[in-house]
Amino acid sequence: MSGNMNITLKVWRQKNKSDAGRFETYQAKHISPDMSFLEMMDVMNEQLIKDGKDPVAFDHDCREGICGMCSMYINGRAHGPNKGVTTCQLHMRSFKSGDTIVVEPWRASAFPVLKDLIVDRAAFDRIQQAGGFVGINTGSAPDANSIPIQKHLAEEAFNAAACIGCGACVAACKNSSAMLFMSAKVSQYALLPQGQPERKLRVLNMMKAHEEAGFGACTNTEACEAECPKGISVTNIARLNRDFVAASFTGE
Repeated sequence: MSGNMNITLKVWRQKNKSDAGRFETYQAKHISPDMSFLEMMDVMNEQLIKDGKDPVAFDHDCREGICGMCSMYINGRAHGPNKGVTTCQLHMRSFKSGDTIVVEPWRASAFPVLKDLIVDRAAFDRIQQAGGFVGINTGSAPDANSIPIQKHLAEEAFNAAACIGCGACVAACKNSSAMLFMSAKVSQYALLPQGQPERKLRVLNMMKAHEEAGFGACTNTEACEAECPKGISVTNIARLNRDFVAASFTGE
């Protein structure tokens, strides 16, 4: 067991949306520093089950930083202390034996807690469904590279499309704004010719869905970019705002 760690965890427990919730303290012992944070949570849950207690509910799927489901607020930061990683990519070597780690769900009215560390992120789905797609009749699939696209625009669109919809931007924002998420979904189409026919209608519909979901306004603190595990740039928000103003004036 040489080199293993003993960690104290203060974890948010909440039965459902209507439960007030509270912190409970657990001990995670003999944790390898090479474990991911979610693997450490698995070990803790196995012990809770052995003790006849309810395991901590948390979201996870790919555990490769792709799905965006591992949404945890760790010691006051979305996805924990390391920059550019999701919770599943965070390893226990980022902490020290004897540390106390506080684990909470995302805190936003648009992301109600379902149970423990699991929040309902269906509001993101509604924003995406409002306009995050290309709905025009394109006919048969065109040959690759048949539409010339400038390299820098293709790269910007690709970078915007890297957003995994984890919600860290909302959790980090003091206003619980989803503007970084939404602007990434808008930009991945606005930068490409395929997205131009519906460009104005897209941004109007998605902004309406954002407001109806209860997300706050952007006040340019850039906390969203700082905590985004995929490094989505706030320049996308500027593009979204320009498109929204243009669409509002033309009424399209």
